[in-house]
Amino acid sequence: MLLLNIDYIPGKEIEALGIVKGTVVQSKNFGKDFMAGMKTLVGGEIVGYTEMLVEARQIATKRMVDEAEALGADAVVNMRFGSSSVMQGAAEVIAYGTAVRCR
Repeated sequence: MLLLNIDYIPGKEIEALGIVKGTVVQSKNFGKDFMAGMKTLVGGEIVGYTEMLVEARQIATKRMVDEAEALGADAVVNMRFGSSSVMQGAAEVIAYGTAVRCR
């Protein structure tokens, strides 16, 4: 599945099939959350949260692609990610775009 964050596929005509999305709410376990809190005292990257968000983006993207494939799409254009905090230590990540078929 071709994923693009532009609204066209260079050199191709496309037929829009509809909006597709994938979403996930991901959290870290208490131990990693505690260590992340300790990291804020000294500064630097909080690796546990970085890993959590990378995994969440992968899951959300897979769910979006599955939805696009169910529509018979060849690609998703204008793809974007969004995120929000649902509760302390948990984040929602959404991947969305327009499913298209190439002609």
